[in-house]
Amino acid sequence: MSTAAPVPRGGGRDAITRAARESFAEQGYHGTSIRDIARRAGLSLSALYHWHTGKQDLLVLLIEESTEEYFRRCEGALDDAGDDPAERLLALVRATVEYRVSRRVESTVAAAEWRNLAPEHRARLDGLRESAGRLWTEIVDDGVARGHFRCAHPEDARRAIVAACNAIAQWYDPAGDLAVADLVERYGEIALRIVDHRA
Repeated sequence: MSTAAPVPRGGGRDAITRAARESFAEQGYHGTSIRDIARRAGLSLSALYHWHTGKQDLLVLLIEESTEEYFRRCEGALDDAGDDPAERLLALVRATVEYRVSRRVESTVAAAEWRNLAPEHRARLDGLRESAGRLWTEIVDDGVARGHFRCAHPEDARRAIVAACNAIAQWYDPAGDLAVADLVERYGEIALRIVDHRA
């Protein structure tokens, strides 16, 4: 059982969000009780319920914030990438790798617990997730149409690249020998090989 530090005045909402994120990542959604979250946040149950209606509300908040931030990062990277499909693909790989490294816990929770969203929340958030997926699809399809990418199965290529980048959150160790810049470069090279890029 974790021991929580005293919560600063006015910091209850942030403490609850942080406690829920860490608890879901460590114990899973079903393995975490609302009491676990309150205890970890250093708050009473009544204080927690002042901010959130329950565990599902917290899961929705965490996944929505994570997905929106990832989408914003991708759009920002593409805004600076120009028109070349390879450069745009590399920009999206960079944004994804950097996000998965810097937000490993959030990425883990979103990937593992998406299935535990209530249907009404999943339907709404699926639209946001699909918008991010379309960014990848449009780049790969454009590269194929212009003859820059020679992959025979563009949708499979897209899925392979996205899966590889997303998996980084599961194994990357910030204290290890591999710098983020090197990771970005490696995965950019992998992505270009997958789509069979021809300069």
